[in-house]
Amino acid sequence: MSPLSVADGRPPHRSHRLPRRGAGVCARLGAGWLALVATAQAAGIYSCVDANGRRYTSDRPIAECLDREQRVLNKDGSQKQTLPPRMNAEERALAEERQRLQEQAVAAQKDAVRRDRNLMLRFPDEAAHNKAREAALDDLRRGVVASERRLQDLLDERKPLLAETEFYKGRRLPHKLKAKLEANDAQQQAQRDIIQNQQAETVRINALYDAELARLQRLWAGAAPGSMPPPSAAPAHR
Repeated sequence: MSPLSVADGRPPHRSHRLPRRGAGVCARLGAGWLALVATAQAAGIYSCVDANGRRYTSDRPIAECLDREQRVLNKDGSQKQTLPPRMNAEERALAEERQRLQEQAVAAQKDAVRRDRNLMLRFPDEAAHNKAREAALDDLRRGVVASERRLQDLLDERKPLLAETEFYKGRRLPHKLKAKLEANDAQQQAQRDIIQNQQAETVRINALYDAELARLQRLWAGAAPGSMPPPSAAPAHR
């Protein structure tokens, strides 16, 4: 191809080269733009008007027009394609962030589909789910029973201590007796706290299983895996 001249009398534009990509340029975006360039370079003439209204033509991408569209023409002057503007650093950063968020969304959707499918495999029916719920609650129930039994033992141990205090009405209790009463009080309170925590945990686990069962019921009814919002937390299945 013979050299092409710029309309304003400048020398041929063959010397223009693409600037180096700065740090942080997304390889995929750069590769995509260069692929368009390679396709256009197979046989084409570039034409553009820069920011100052100056028209350029060349047989390769025009550096002065990298921030705007460049028309790629066939040898007969007809338009072959349009080369889009090459992104600046800020535009590339925004495009990369959009790409990252899109990839995160795709990955999250795949995870949601996988979780729902695994949930259906684990619990093919409500009976299987109820069995898992009961297993999760068994330890808590046993813990409550043990704490209640220990609390009753402490109440029984307190009775003779209280009886002993009758001998000291109007007088200061012996240090040893007072220490036993205080220790008994502390142990009773500890068992009451344990029972309260176990009861609260029972409520929490039942709420999680209720939410999971509602999700399963929709899946069993034909809802597509991954089509529902993710649960806030999953029960600790055994």
